[in-house]
Amino acid sequence: MLSALLWALIGGTIIGLLGKLVAPGDRDNIPLWLTVLCGIGGVLLGNFLYGIFFDLNTRGFDWWRHGWQVVVAAILVSLAAGRFGRARS
Repeated sequence: MLSALLWALIGGTIIGLLGKLVAPGDRDNIPLWLTVLCGIGGVLLGNFLYGIFFDLNTRGFDWWRHGWQVVVAAILVSLAAGRFGRARS
């Protein structure tokens, strides 16, 4: 249980930061905790959407699944930045 939570936080941070990197426009105005939440959402929703179209049981490192996760995280980061982004001074 604790290890699953730790992996969700680590994976969510990595996927969220990658999503922030590939998101269009200036997306640096949301806090790190929101980026991590978008990354965790990207992992969960990306896995779900990937499982609809492809087989989840693959050998080795599944680049396509992680690509879907990053794209979903980028969409979530863009939505979060539009809704919760801090104003620049």
